[in-house]
Amino acid sequence: MPADEEDHREFLAGMVRLHVLHHAAEGSLYGNWMIEELRRHGYRISPGTLYPMLHALERKGYLKSAVEGGGRRARRFYRATRKGRAALDFARGKVRELYEELVAPRKESR
Repeated sequence: MPADEEDHREFLAGMVRLHVLHHAAEGSLYGNWMIEELRRHGYRISPGTLYPMLHALERKGYLKSAVEGGGRRARRFYRATRKGRAALDFARGKVRELYEELVAPRKESR
């Protein structure tokens, strides 16, 4: 992870969780795919960071998982639960509001 990302890990972690929820709401995902998807967006996240995050989101009820396949081909797939989709919908509104303040501020009359 580049030094600037390392310095701002606390802020990026929330964005990564939202990214995971977004994809889990669209369909099933598995860890290695999510790592590659995040890398495509400029996030460098290791399996040692992502998998505990996925497990925590599942423990908290935002994701559910199922193992598909067997043996060495077994993969754990994650999907958003109703609670996860509700959290994502709530976060979308907050992200939109923050975007409007940070990136696209409106000119206010004084």
